Amino acid sequence: MNTPPEGLPIYRLLTGKDDANFCRRVSEAIALGYKLYGSPAATFNGQDVIVAQALLWPRIEPDSPTQEL
Repeated sequence: MNTPPEGLPIYRLLTGKDDANFCRRVSEAIALGYKLYGSPAATFNGQDVIVAQALLWPRIEPDSPTQEL
């Protein structure tokens, strides 16, 4: 599959409170075929730790033609 299912975008940035629900959302995206893109980020808003994780849909690139040197 060259495109994400259900009309989802190729790039996604999931954010939210650092809890089981956030981990579940990231896990579901991985199960769909997304790959983690970069490291997660975390910040503190004075009450909760807020996290972010970028995900990227892997593109299937056609083979590039071989060049003779």
